[in-house]
Amino acid sequence: MTRALLLDRKCVNDTSVYRTLIGYAKEADVFEYEKAAPTTHVMHFSGGRIRRQGAGLAFWYWSPSATIVEIPLASVALPFAFTGATRDFQSATLQGQLTYRVTDPGKLAQLLDFSIRPSGNYRTDDPLKLRERLTQAAQIHLRAVVQQMDLRDVLIGSTRIAGEVLTRMRASDAVTILGIEILDVSLLDAKPSPETARALEAEAREALLRRADEAIYAPRQAAVEEERKIKETELNTQIAVELKNRQIRETKMAADISVEEQRAALIAKRADNEKIDADSKAYALEATLRSVRDIDWKTLTALSATGADPRLTIALAFRELAENAEKIGQLNITPDLLQSLLAGAPGTEPA
Repeated sequence: MTRALLLDRKCVNDTSVYRTLIGYAKEADVFEYEKAAPTTHVMHFSGGRIRRQGAGLAFWYWSPSATIVEIPLASVALPFAFTGATRDFQSATLQGQLTYRVTDPGKLAQLLDFSIRPSGNYRTDDPLKLRERLTQAAQIHLRAVVQQMDLRDVLIGSTRIAGEVLTRMRASDAVTILGIEILDVSLLDAKPSPETARALEAEAREALLRRADEAIYAPRQAAVEEERKIKETELNTQIAVELKNRQIRETKMAADISVEEQRAALIAKRADNEKIDADSKAYALEATLRSVRDIDWKTLTALSATGADPRLTIALAFRELAENAEKIGQLNITPDLLQSLLAGAPGTEPA
C-alpha cells in the first residue's frame, strides 16, 4: 500500500500524508527524483511497460523496479578525420564535422541502451557507440565520394564533397533506422600527403613564375603577332594581285588561242579554196589542151605566128636551119641581116 501511494501522487489526498511517505522513501533510499532538461527525452519503464515519456519531465519514481532512459534531443556536432585514396591513387586527409539530432527516440531506445543510473550516468557505453556508428557511416560515404575524384578536385571541392556526403547519409538506411536526422556535413580541411603537397607547391610555383614570364613577354609577343599579321596581310595582298595577273594572262592567252584557232581555220579554208581554184584551172587548161595535144608543135607555132613578132618567125627559121645543118652546104648571113634582126631586140641600141 505504501509503495502504491508513493508511485502515484493522485492516490494520496492528504498532502501531509504524502509528504510523510516521501520522507520515509528517501530515508529508505528507494525513491528517486528525475528532472530532465527540455532537450532531453525521458522514458520511464516499470514492469516492462512505459509509464511516462516526454521531453523535460520531472517526477518521482520507485528505483527498485524502474528504468530511466534519457536520450538527448539537442543537435550534436561530431568531428571526424578521414584518410583515403583518390581516383589518381593519391592520399588525402579530410577533417570535418557531422551535425545530427535524434528525431525518433523510440527507435533509438530499441536499438541502443540509453538507460541511466540513479547517479545520472549511463549504464552502458551505447551512447558512445552511436557516435562511432555515425562517424563510420560518414567515413564510408566520404571514401565512396573521394575515390571518384582526383586529388586536385578533392583539395578544392570541399563544398561539393560535403554536399554529396550529406545526401548519401540522409538516404542511408543505417542512419534512418536509428531515428537520426543528419542536419549538416561540413569539411573543415583537406590536405594531401607531405610529399604530394611539396610537389603541388613546386608545380604551382612554376606556374606562377611562368605566368609572370608570360606577363613580361606578352607585349613583345603581341607586337610580334601584329607584325606577323601585317606581313601576312601584305603577302595575301601580293598573292591576290598575282592571282589577278594570272587570270588576266590566262584570259589574254585564251583570247590569243581563240584568234589563232580562227586564223588557222581561215588559212585552212583559204588553202582549200585555192586548191579547188587550182583544180578548176587545171581542169580547164587540160580541157583546152586536149584538142591540140596530138598536133605537132611546129604546126602550132606556125598557126600562132599570125600577127606575131617577125623576129620570132626568123628565130624559128634559124632553128630549122640548125636542125638541118648537115643538109646545108654553105650559108651566108650578112651583117646587115643580123643588124636588122638585132635592131628591135630589147636592150640593144641602133648602130
